[in-house]
Amino acid sequence: MAAAATRGAGVLGSGFGASESGRSGTTSFQRKGKASGASGGGPRLLSIAGTRPSVRNGQLLVSTGLPALDQLLGGGLAVGTLLLIEEDKYNIYSPLLFKYFLAEGIVSGHTLLVASAKENPADILQELPAPLLDDNGKKELEDVHNPKTPEPDINMKIAWRYQLLPKMEDNFQQVGPVSSSRFGHYYDVSKRIPQELLEGSKWHGFFLPEHMSSDLKEESCSLSRGYMKLLQFIQNIIYTEGFDGANPQKKQKNILRIGIQNLGSPLWGDNICCTENCGNSHGVTKFLYVLRGLLRSSLSACIITMPAHLVQNKAITARVRNLSDTVVGLESFIGSEKETNPLYKDYHGLIHIRKIPRLNNLTCDESDVKDLAFKLKRKLFSIERLHLPPDLSDTVGRSSKQDLAESTKRLGAGCGTMAGGKKHLDF
Repeated sequence: MAAAATRGAGVLGSGFGASESGRSGTTSFQRKGKASGASGGGPRLLSIAGTRPSVRNGQLLVSTGLPALDQLLGGGLAVGTLLLIEEDKYNIYSPLLFKYFLAEGIVSGHTLLVASAKENPADILQELPAPLLDDNGKKELEDVHNPKTPEPDINMKIAWRYQLLPKMEDNFQQVGPVSSSRFGHYYDVSKRIPQELLEGSKWHGFFLPEHMSSDLKEESCSLSRGYMKLLQFIQNIIYTEGFDGANPQKKQKNILRIGIQNLGSPLWGDNICCTENCGNSHGVTKFLYVLRGLLRSSLSACIITMPAHLVQNKAITARVRNLSDTVVGLESFIGSEKETNPLYKDYHGLIHIRKIPRLNNLTCDESDVKDLAFKLKRKLFSIERLHLPPDLSDTVGRSSKQDLAESTKRLGAGCGTMAGGKKHLDF
């Protein structure tokens, strides 16, 4: 009896009498104590705004900003992985996927790192699409950017004994994923993201001409120096702001979204798009190899756009795909025969899921849907399954008997001397 009273007092704390728990023996409060001990001792899933664990392998996922693409990739982009977007021929639609990824990071409250050799990162952020939010979405967005600390002195007046129990919302956030309404949003490409969201977000920009201007006076901008500067910049942000596992964030964990634009283009000092047998063809592959090592050991996700159609040596394209976790290719109909083909009149291009990451699995997952097309509407960029017009053979099979009779009459009139008048041919 003394042991039971001791256990009861330990569960209830100093604010509740130990004698009453001793009289009752085994109570509901004691069962709650066992449950709390199990939940406190076991591993808990990491809870970060704008993330959710994968139902397949438990990997933490972030949204690409396009719910249709998230579904094709198995629920989203896994944290610690790299998504390669093979640009379309005229680079019209691939920047949209790049901007969707960055806009989703701002809405979710993630930290951004934007790298480009063509545009200033500040200008890229100004062109992000505006999120489509209802009243509940706007309230959640305010909670993400302006979290409110709970008041400690709020007591429950009706059922006073439930004051000792933890809040269901806090317990749910510790054990399970965040609300599904905060994972993935829809955006309006005809509008720009509000300035208050940009001002309240945290981002880092890497503009190649600014980082290489001091070195151009002494020696030319080589391929290795351009990529080395970017790797040092990414590594510095990961280590100094606590996105790595060795120095974790103390206050509140967050995700670092890395976006690199036009990797491998001549603007980066790379000549894989100019000559087939380039001397520094291994520079981009070494860069991706080191970058994947940084991503694997940090709370970060990366998206890279690359003009794969301009790469002269296709062996380099195969190496880049092997070093990427997820590969998505865009094929635009502009300037091709498919632009005037009536079969593709409702679409603007094709999307190819070339590779899906192999995470905690022995085999690589493959998308069941192969024929995918995309089209850009006035406000939305949509990915749909390619539906071709119905086959004309069905129309021929449903032709009337009268049409068949008229055709046999014409055939019999032309071959009357051989077939004996209106009789049908025997062969």
